Amino acid sequence: MARPIMLDPRAVGPDETERLRRLGADAGDLSGRGVEAALDLASGLALPHPGAGRTRFLWEALATLGAADLQVARSVEPHLDALAILHEAGLDAPAGSTWGVFAAEGPGVRLRAEVADGGWTLLGTKPWCSLADRLTHALVTAWVDDERRGLFAVALADATVDRAPGPWAARGLTDVVSTPVSFDGTRASPVGGPGWYLERDGFAWGGIGVAAIWYGAAVAVADRVRSVASHRRPDDVALLHLGTIDVALAAARNALREAASRVDAGHAAADAGVALALRTRQAVFDAAETVLRAADHGLGPGPLVAEPDHAARVADLHLYLRQHHAERDLVALGREVADGEEPW
Repeated sequence: MARPIMLDPRAVGPDETERLRRLGADAGDLSGRGVEAALDLASGLALPHPGAGRTRFLWEALATLGAADLQVARSVEPHLDALAILHEAGLDAPAGSTWGVFAAEGPGVRLRAEVADGGWTLLGTKPWCSLADRLTHALVTAWVDDERRGLFAVALADATVDRAPGPWAARGLTDVVSTPVSFDGTRASPVGGPGWYLERDGFAWGGIGVAAIWYGAAVAVADRVRSVASHRRPDDVALLHLGTIDVALAAARNALREAASRVDAGHAAADAGVALALRTRQAVFDAAETVLRAADHGLGPGPLVAEPDHAARVADLHLYLRQHHAERDLVALGREVADGEEPW
């Protein structure tokens, strides 16, 4: 069973510790039971929204899910993000609904939003729609003109939505299928105005929430490396790997803890929030890749071929980290630093 993941153990009371423990146990119990079970968990979760004063606990909960089972965490996170977006817009989700957020763009496809009969309809194809065939609703970005995108809420069971799952050859996150979804005059409700989805403060905060999941998964991989020391006296090479992992995870944990504090203190709005998200995600991304490399070198092939949980976690985390834009995000962060005021 995954242990609770805490960004600041001194600040976590017994009630929060117990909630994290139960959340990790629930997620662990869902391992191998399919996405539907994970979505049932998501629809029943009552976690704080980012920026509401308990951001640290929210990210600890996401990290705990990531440590327990990345497929569960990957299914739950978009639902929680969608609820936070709706809350930020002053809207509520229907009871019992499960949500995704479809905002990716891709070559050769374009989703348009058009005014029709006094409302909005969606026409075209949206790529990279995770769990589209399992969800009841989604928040979808669509082009309202040549330069601006709006955000729209849609019911995915509508007859005008083609969400048949496409080919999915992934060896990680095998049940969290992403596929193109086609809309043919689908009725849609606007959420915020054109550009609001990317301009709102919560966009940056949601990206840090994903990084919290990466962190939790990296901790679980690191725990497997550390477990070797309990079975035999580690040699210097093993100690080197453990030291490398400790430095990386400490940097990631500190980055997440500071980010949560800044969000709740009101110091992560507008450009400050963008820079904070880029910096924090990069720190966690670097840490997770460091842990994966150290685990590969320190453990060798044995756990990857003989331990299903470890092998799945490594494959899942490798794929999940590809959601990060890597060098492009570092370029964006450099631009924020160049244009900002005394970042250090």
